Amino acid sequence: MTIPENSSAWPDLKPTALLVLADGTVLEGFGLGAEGQAVGEVCFNTAMTGYEEILTDPSYAGQLITFTFPHIGNVGTNDEDIETVNMAATPGARGVILRSAITDPSNYRSAKHLDAWLKARGIIGLSGIDTRALTALIRSKGMPNAVIAHARDGKFDLHGLKEEAREWPGLEGMDLVPMVTSAQRFTWDETPWAWEKGFGRQTAPEFNVVAIDYGIKRNILRLLAGEGCKITVVPATTSAEDILAMKPDGVFLSNGPGDPAATGKYAVPVIK
Repeated sequence: MTIPENSSAWPDLKPTALLVLADGTVLEGFGLGAEGQAVGEVCFNTAMTGYEEILTDPSYAGQLITFTFPHIGNVGTNDEDIETVNMAATPGARGVILRSAITDPSNYRSAKHLDAWLKARGIIGLSGIDTRALTALIRSKGMPNAVIAHARDGKFDLHGLKEEAREWPGLEGMDLVPMVTSAQRFTWDETPWAWEKGFGRQTAPEFNVVAIDYGIKRNILRLLAGEGCKITVVPATTSAEDILAMKPDGVFLSNGPGDPAATGKYAVPVIK
């Protein structure tokens, strides 16, 4: 077990969180965010900023994100940087894995501490492990299935966690788009954030674009609007006939979570 530099936050050093890999490997750490357990695929992200955007990106649904950058939390969180289109929805990462404890926020845009934000969104977190070693494992052996668990009393059903990690089928063949796509069509005109102005509105669009939502991000829509597009976002299962009836100048295919082959069973015929 690797003890984080600021381990004084846990004077008894008793592990309060576990990452249990499908091969039976157990990594001990210290819990943060929501309590409970979640199963998913462990991936890594090397970004130095944008952790809130990453954690709310629908493309990460079903995954546990390992941040390689050690200082996560330093700009806090706010409602403007959430990437899910539906602000009340919580699709995105199931868990977060950090090297060190969450850094206290120091940014004028911060509205909430990352730990409180994770609790509110039900995201389970773990800190205090060697994320470089875990990233090296992922790079050499692929993304493992795992269970992340957080309990303040440090009591875990280790046998049950190992069994759950081993038996989870993984993302291959799994269509997660129904969990993240919009329920109905809507229009979008918000443009990117600007210093001392905030977000703007597209009032004189030149192009009519239909965006098929397989797990679209808010900032992609903002960038399209900023380039002069009137955007209509449609659910992932919208028919080609309905899309063509809107007479678009272009059709945008968003990214999304899960296995593309599974989503492609209904998406590819529409795209063709």
